[in-house]
Amino acid sequence: MVGGLERLFLDYSVKKLEQLAGRIDDCLDRLSDEQIWRRGSENENAVGNLVLHLCGNLGQWLRHGVAGRPDVRRRSEEFAERGPLPARELRRMLREAMDAATGIIGGLDAQRLVEGIVVQGYKVSVLEAVYHVVEHFAQHTGQIIYATKQMTGEDLGYYAHLEGRRSGGSPVP
Repeated sequence: MVGGLERLFLDYSVKKLEQLAGRIDDCLDRLSDEQIWRRGSENENAVGNLVLHLCGNLGQWLRHGVAGRPDVRRRSEEFAERGPLPARELRRMLREAMDAATGIIGGLDAQRLVEGIVVQGYKVSVLEAVYHVVEHFAQHTGQIIYATKQMTGEDLGYYAHLEGRRSGGSPVP
């Protein structure tokens, strides 16, 4: 059983991933399938590629690294895809990856957090793997939000509650 700081860390990690996934879902709702696969140049990733990349990262670091399932990730394909996988399919894939990830994180106990694992050739603790996943997810969610703002010209309203306006997403401190 996990208590105290361990439970706080794990619960917040799940909560933060869910908040970020909700923002990605909101961005997918605001974009056309063409916009989801738009690239400014060959050196940039489309929103669709970033969603595929997040699904792959969750699977590799948590399903494989933490839960010990086979590593089925094909990372280069996440970036090579040119679409158009429709938004509904990307949403389904992300939800599936999130359900598995949050189940794994939520089911961890304190002893597992200090356990050593190897993911992508990195020797890390399970705690470090969870921290990596949340941090990585947040970075790419920020890219998706930025791309959505550029393509739509909209204020997405995620912090509108700070100014007494209606928010486009629930706040998590």
